[in-house]
Amino acid sequence: MARGSASPAAPAVAAHPRAGTLKIVLLLIAAAALIAAPFFLYPIFLMKLLCFALFAAAFNLLLGYTGLLSFGHATFFGGSAYFTAHAVKVWGWPPEFGILLGVAGAAALGLLMGVIAIRRQGIYFAMITLALSQMFFFFCLQAAFTHGEDGIQSVPRGHLFGVIDLSNATNMYFFVLGTFTLGMLAIWRFVNSPFGMILKAIRENEPRAISLGYSVAEYKLGAFVMSAALAGLAGGVKALVFQFATLTDVGWQMSGEVILMTLLGGIGTLVGPVVGSALVVTLQNYLATSQFPVTIITGLVFMACVLLFRRGIVGEFYASRLGRRLGFRSES
Repeated sequence: MARGSASPAAPAVAAHPRAGTLKIVLLLIAAAALIAAPFFLYPIFLMKLLCFALFAAAFNLLLGYTGLLSFGHATFFGGSAYFTAHAVKVWGWPPEFGILLGVAGAAALGLLMGVIAIRRQGIYFAMITLALSQMFFFFCLQAAFTHGEDGIQSVPRGHLFGVIDLSNATNMYFFVLGTFTLGMLAIWRFVNSPFGMILKAIRENEPRAISLGYSVAEYKLGAFVMSAALAGLAGGVKALVFQFATLTDVGWQMSGEVILMTLLGGIGTLVGPVVGSALVVTLQNYLATSQFPVTIITGLVFMACVLLFRRGIVGEFYASRLGRRLGFRSES
């Protein structure tokens, strides 16, 4: 359905009088589960899930709240991974400064790409981001510091603030969890700020926003750079988790994967991309050693979700009677 068109109104459902308390309880349960998870599940799997969850949430900031579909977000995720890995391994930077460099590099790439693509709309915007992303892919293939097809390997995790040994899996997990939490809080604050409200207005009816005097291009560019920086945060942390950065991180397949995660979970919801990424990463992890072809199974799951959950898994829950009773709502 096109943005700005009328959608069928859902039947009015009164929110539960203790909806706010129930949300807090659910949040505390989720926090407790994440804190206890590394003692019951493989930490590397959990860290991969959190990195991709943050990546998908950053992408959703652009698609779900601004209405811009980018086919080039792997540029920021993989570019940051390369910058962080190079700074930590070759220059000997501590991990926190390596990640900050990755975030800054991703934001700079986002600014450059955004200035070129942001004045286009729809499929033209998506195709420009894809073309620019492919240009960056070939740059990474040829550049000396990326080591071409070999990538940057054996990246040391180092010591956080010179004290915490990140080579310890538990320490590394809680560092990734803290980074994920800060990233999600930043997205929540951004979405619920006056700037975020204007982005939603632009998404719903851009001509009206222009008529009200807003500089639409500048707001879109700001959202694009913010999304790129957060995707870079996910990429930089991922490089430390797996201790390498390769061409896979900047390939168009990675951009397609984050789109899939976001659509599965539900665009325009804060939690949706997290659920979608958890589903995809779990399928990849547990089917990798089986005889089942992972891509086919993932495709079948995507087809089922498109047919049964048009708004995504979380989006459909929000639209359900129970979701509305609990006070949840989707921004899409």
